[in-house]
Amino acid sequence: MGRTSDARSKILSAAQSLIELRGYSALGVAEICKTAGVPKGSFYYFFESKEGLALAVLDEHWAAQRGDWDRLLRSDQEPLLRLRQLFEETAAAQRAGQATCGTVSGCMFGNLTLELSNQTEAIRQRLQEIFDAQVDMVQEVITAAQQRGDVTVVDTREAARSVVAQLEGQVLFAKLYNNTASLGALWLNCLALLGARAPEPEVAAV
Repeated sequence: MGRTSDARSKILSAAQSLIELRGYSALGVAEICKTAGVPKGSFYYFFESKEGLALAVLDEHWAAQRGDWDRLLRSDQEPLLRLRQLFEETAAAQRAGQATCGTVSGCMFGNLTLELSNQTEAIRQRLQEIFDAQVDMVQEVITAAQQRGDVTVVDTREAARSVVAQLEGQVLFAKLYNNTASLGALWLNCLALLGARAPEPEVAAV
């Protein structure tokens, strides 16, 4: 049992790395299996098709990312500071990826949206579900900020969609120009979108 479980994990890990580096369409099952170090028969034991593998990769990636978003967006900090931490960790992850492989990898969800949303309905729907979940989480934070009087938006749902779109767009630009400098604008742009001022820094007790 441990061996079969290990094979599936290796295939998922190899597929995620290859998709991040080169995209989905250019990959073949044989290359994925070679990178994973497993026989080709193992692939079809766990996955019906390459599309099925892509869906599994999306689910794995979102499960990990959702844990990070939960930690950041549902912390005890002021609502706007939770968003700022999300932006900072996103930028740090993109910088770390660039330092490792020499290029900004961007967001897997955004990359596959551009590549596949008009080609495979199953992947398009899964990506919609993931982005909707992201908007849900950001909306919770904006609603909390609204209740505190920290933002001036009326429609928290549309505001959340704008924040997620801004985050995704800036990551896309960072990938396009292979430059993470544009990610530094995320916080100020978010404040402008929400009609908010930056929270005052806490003053340490003397």
